[in-house]
Amino acid sequence: MKFDVTVFADDLNKAGPLACVVEDFGFDGLWVAEAAHNPFLPLSHAALASNRISLGTAIAVAFPRSPMAMAQTAWDLAALSQGRFILGLGTQIKPHITKRFSANWGKPVTQLREYIESLRIIWRSFRTGEALDYEGEYYRFSSPEPPFSPAPNPWPQIPIFIAGVNTGMARLAGQICDGFHVHSFHTPRYLREVLLPALEAGRRSGDFGQPLSISCAVFVVTGEDAEEIEASKRLTKSQIAFYASTLSYRKVLELHGWADIVPRLNALLRRQRWNEMHALISEDMLETFALVAAPAELPYKLRERYDGLLDRAGFYFPFEPDDRAKRTIWQQAAKAMTS
Repeated sequence: MKFDVTVFADDLNKAGPLACVVEDFGFDGLWVAEAAHNPFLPLSHAALASNRISLGTAIAVAFPRSPMAMAQTAWDLAALSQGRFILGLGTQIKPHITKRFSANWGKPVTQLREYIESLRIIWRSFRTGEALDYEGEYYRFSSPEPPFSPAPNPWPQIPIFIAGVNTGMARLAGQICDGFHVHSFHTPRYLREVLLPALEAGRRSGDFGQPLSISCAVFVVTGEDAEEIEASKRLTKSQIAFYASTLSYRKVLELHGWADIVPRLNALLRRQRWNEMHALISEDMLETFALVAAPAELPYKLRERYDGLLDRAGFYFPFEPDDRAKRTIWQQAAKAMTS
């Protein structure tokens, strides 16, 4: 199992030094999430500062960006990182796409399938110079003039991971992708009983020869004393509650008989009563969704829970090397996971 770090790169000037620390600790990969900032710019700094670790987006939101623009960015990052870049894509949810990005939302599985098909056809055109001709329901491309096609690079096979919670995205990942990002909002039972069969069914129906890589940043509750543990519990319960309020994610809760909290959480979210949502997450739910352990035990708990389920794993926990206590947690985990 590879051990990765996922970060929200809030300070672009720190992206290069951060990548050096990630590499020095012995991690296998650095993923940058898209939230308040673009995930690609930090990775360009990280590519120049590092030599070994894989670098990826976890995730970049697909639909607000043209596949051509995405293809060019990924092509350049693949060259800059000398083949270490992984393009992780996600659909987000309809309100974000239509309201936050003012972009089009269609049938997300069909639209993402076309998006990925377009990317691969565009990259093939970049690599070979052959005519670009793609027409689907959502995307249509024809050959650009020569000044607008980048030159071939030695690393044209860019891996594509997609993220998902439900079986439609899992099947799509199995059919046409190199990897699948399991959403942090999951349980091992949901992964084992729902997602893995969908991933495997997709793989059998596709034409990929290599195995699918499955990754996840796992919810973590930890601390050195009771006060830190309680603070960590509240933060993680808030994260679980936020995701559980999303109606399209309710199947995770249904599997465990907890679907009744979804409308209650959604009502609190719509009224912007954020500080009350965590109270609906029970201790049983917390321990089902999250690793709850002392810092030194976390990597062993991770292996125990996810061995045979994940190929790449990390903590949904801030990587803050300037914080001495958190730096120690990550150093201990990296040593245990990579030894």
